[in-house]
Amino acid sequence: MPQFSAGDFNAIWLTLKLAGLTTLVLLLLATPLAWWLARTASRWRAPIAAVVALPLVLPPTVLGFYLLVTLGPHGLGGQLTQALGLGTLPFTFGGLLLGSVIYSLPFAVQPLQHAFEGVGTRPMEVAATLRARPLDAFFSVALPLARPGFITAAVLSFAHTIGEFGLVLMIGGNIPNQTRVVSTQIYGHVEALEYTQAHWLAGGMVLFAFAVLLALGLLNRRTPRVMS
Repeated sequence: MPQFSAGDFNAIWLTLKLAGLTTLVLLLLATPLAWWLARTASRWRAPIAAVVALPLVLPPTVLGFYLLVTLGPHGLGGQLTQALGLGTLPFTFGGLLLGSVIYSLPFAVQPLQHAFEGVGTRPMEVAATLRARPLDAFFSVALPLARPGFITAAVLSFAHTIGEFGLVLMIGGNIPNQTRVVSTQIYGHVEALEYTQAHWLAGGMVLFAFAVLLALGLLNRRTPRVMS
């Protein structure tokens, strides 16, 4: 039987909560951004796409460090949150959520952008000839056709958030029941030479990652390509 402690279960619950909220926020934010990137001819498209993709190439500790500085008591973000009566976000669940949203942003935006590009312009032009307003056409035509992209974005965002470590440790610390997630719980077990407990949690992460990749592979094989 798995040898999970109360701290392990708390870390698992907090990880699932963080991943679920991060995925929800990302889908809300990434959808309009991905739609704009897929359809705009603006000269700002390439720079904005590069900014969105930065978490793919930056070390998580670098991103976590700058978030820590920005959201700290002397940073612009920290001064703003203090003025709003929210205090400072580092080493809180709110800060962890914000950091996770930024760190997983490309894993939501890029699948949605590719899905919207696959929809093409013709379905929207047909909807326009039927006197559908742009917003109506977006919800009734573009979103249903881009459904596989939404599934991929949601799964990748959820899985990537669960696997975070460097940024989580920088912006959230390792506070029990507040910011201690599975990855930092494993780190704590290893530091304490509790290898059996670390094996159980790490093994669960490996199985989860395999299941996600397998599900995405099967989904991509069964999903027909949208013709422009």
